[in-house]
Order: sequence, then C-alpha cells, then structure tokens
Amino acid sequence: MTLEKAIDKTVREEWGRILASLTKSLGSIQLAEDCLQDAVVSAMNHWKKNGLPDSPAAWLITTARHKAIDRLRKAQNFAGKQRDISYLLDLENEATDEDEAELIADKRLELIFICCHPALAEKTQVALTLRLIAGLSTEEIAHAFLDKPDAMQRRLTRAKKKIALAGIPFGIPDLDILPDRISSVLRVIYLIFNEGYSASSGNNLTRAELSDEAIRLARIVGQLLPEETEVAGLLALMLIHDSRRHARIGKSDEMIPLEMQNRARWNEAKIAEGHALLEKTLPKGRVGPFQLQAAISSVHAHSSSWSNTNWSEIAALYEVLYSLQPSAIVRINQAVAVSYAQSLGYAIKMLDECASDGELERYQPYFAARADILARMGRQSEADACFQTAIRLTDNKQIRLFLEAKMRQLR
Repeated sequence: MTLEKAIDKTVREEWGRILASLTKSLGSIQLAEDCLQDAVVSAMNHWKKNGLPDSPAAWLITTARHKAIDRLRKAQNFAGKQRDISYLLDLENEATDEDEAELIADKRLELIFICCHPALAEKTQVALTLRLIAGLSTEEIAHAFLDKPDAMQRRLTRAKKKIALAGIPFGIPDLDILPDRISSVLRVIYLIFNEGYSASSGNNLTRAELSDEAIRLARIVGQLLPEETEVAGLLALMLIHDSRRHARIGKSDEMIPLEMQNRARWNEAKIAEGHALLEKTLPKGRVGPFQLQAAISSVHAHSSSWSNTNWSEIAALYEVLYSLQPSAIVRINQAVAVSYAQSLGYAIKMLDECASDGELERYQPYFAARADILARMGRQSEADACFQTAIRLTDNKQIRLFLEAKMRQLR
C-alpha cells in the first residue's frame, strides 16, 4: 500500500470516531468537522514527510484540538470562548500515550441520534449521518440520492445550522422517547452497512470497516432496546449479507456475483447467528421490513446452490415487503426473483411499471436488472443499451468491470 493510500484508508476508517469525539468536546458539529478537515490537511503534509505515526487517530484528534484552540482564539467573541479554550487545554495537558485511546471515546452512536433528530427531514437525517459517521464525501452522498452535489452541500449546511440553533443535546435520548427515534437510526445504520458492502465509488468493491461499524452499532442499539423486533431484524439482515463478504471478491479484487460464489466460503457462524435472531423475533408477530429482508437473505443462505434457490418463496416475501414498504427498489428486486420463479415476460412488465414515473433514470441497479432479464429473453440490442446505461451510471470500478464482462458474456 502506498503512503497516499494508507493515509486515505486511515482517514476514512477513523473519520466518524474522531468526529464524534470532537463534537462531544467542542459542542459544535460544524466546528468539529472544520477542525478535523484542517487536521487531515496537516496530516497529508506531515505524514508524507515523516511516515504514519504509531497512532494516526490520536495524532488527528490532538491536531484537531490544536486547530480548534486556534479558531477559538481568532473568534470575534474571544472573551466568551475562554472557558472552551481552557477546557481544551486541560484535555491536552492531561493526555498521555496510555490514555489517548480513552480521549477518542466511541461516541458515534450518540452522534447518530443527533443526526436523526425529528426536527430534521428524514432525507437530511440520512445524508447527515452518511457524511458525519461514514465519512462519505458530499459527491458520494449526492450520487446516492440522485441529487446534485451543490444542492446536497446546501442541505448538509442547513442541517448543521439547525442543530446548533435548536441546541440539540449530544447523547442518547431517554428510554421513554428512544423508540420514536429508532426507525431513522436503523435506516442510517443500514445505509452505512450498504456503503461498506458495496461501495458507491472508488476502486474497491467493499469498505469493510463500514460494514463492521454498522453491525457493531446495531448490537449496541439491540442492547438498549432488546424488545424492538426491527433491531434484531436489521442485525440478522446485515450478518447474513456479511457472511458472503469473502466469497464476493476474487483474487484480483473482481466482483463475484451471488450465482457464481463458492458457498463453502460463506461464514456459517454469521448465518447461524442471523437465523437464530429471526427465529427469536419473528414469532413475536411484529414483522417489519428489516425482518422480511433478513428472511429473504436467509432463503439464499440456506440454498445449496443458485439453481436450487426457492425463488417462489423469495418473490412471495418481496410481495409482503412491498405491502409494508411500497418502493421501486423493492419492486426491482422482486422482479428479479419473479424472472426465475414465474416468467421473464412478467418480470420485465414489473420493471416497466417501476420506471413509468421517470424517477429511475439515474438508478444503476434498475438498468442492470433490466439488462440481465432482457438478455435472457433474447432481446440483445435492448439489453446492450441497458448495460451501457448501467455502466455509465456506475462510479465503482469493480462493479463497472463486472457489468462490462457480463455484457460481453451475454452477447
């Protein structure tokens, strides 16, 4: 790994943890993010000259604190900031190599609850969490929402100002209001996992640190709310998906689709844990979207091969899921299952209905699914056009190479 890649990997992996800790100590998301960005710029210069420090995270948080002190001293209301400066200096003076890890206390879950405050629109909650916790760039988040980067930047800026003006406290809400916030929290945890499972951009198919972080956060939420069935459903879903992590990547980092994976490489312990969670939570009778998606993944996990998959059961589960969560994304996945369980013609009809409102013209998975079904129907020229659109909409190198190879193969 080159030094530049090592620096980029370190910053990506540590971003959310450091930012959460800085927000806790500085009391301002915007100030914490500005100071961390300043620290990253300094790291690019210092680490290229001197190499990576023994604890890159500790180096970044110490430098970010220095940047915060400098910014506070330069502030117009310097006198009113004296208490904050004294607090940061005390932290600096008390720090030692032994307890530096304690200063980077894991506060990410608390930061997620700030991002998911009901004062913010749901789309803003998700976007802000992906920026602050997952460390995604504004461009990556805009791409995920099919927005323009400038519009997404304005949304994020407004959200941080609203949090500051509303005085939203840093921390986990009281147990009596916690359930009201949980749906948004679970959604953003799953989006963090998805970015780790299938990176939206870059040269690598996955970002394993994000998948691991999402699973860890779901476990913490499960400890806070052991009776919330959707928490268990989300954890089960992520564990079963993540069980295929190593089978999804070839020796040259290429993407291996589900039908071609060596199922002996799947992590049986994760599958067993996910299945056990479903067996415990489904009988409670409070079935939600995450539990249904986990059940679908469980069918795949317990199929001996692609050809022996119970596609009729999967299609039926998607129908129930659609009744709870009527979205084009659910329908697209159901159409793929229907193409194997019933007929290619009915599957393509479902996709036509999904695209009738024009909202999927920039959604890559729609065109990839449509291309595959059209190719299996023998409608090669239409399939090629969909493949080319899917490739154009893909920012991840490995997914793009996979689609190009599949297009050549089906030709």
